[in-house]
Amino acid sequence: MANELAELKLHVRTADQTRRAELSLDGKSTGAQIIQAAVDNWKLPADTDYTLVNTTTGKALMPTATLAESGVKPGDVLEVQPVLVAGAESGMNPLRRFLHELAADDVER
Repeated sequence: MANELAELKLHVRTADQTRRAELSLDGKSTGAQIIQAAVDNWKLPADTDYTLVNTTTGKALMPTATLAESGVKPGDVLEVQPVLVAGAESGMNPLRRFLHELAADDVER
């Protein structure tokens, strides 16, 4: 329990590293709270799912787990990463969408 009350100085950033912040959080903060704060403060797309990864350890944090439960230590770097869904039409870049539609047209012929 003492670990949850300890203040942790952390670095939080987006996966493309265009946004970053140094934060002091208590160990009771959850991954979901950090993700929601990043979406709100950095105006990230709200229609996207995100995961929080501790790049220091290479492990993803469970959204409901606290920083203390996840073993986050002072100085760790947490990265807010969009969850990419393979084959999702909405997530396709324009070239990939075009090629996908072209292939579908070939199948129909």
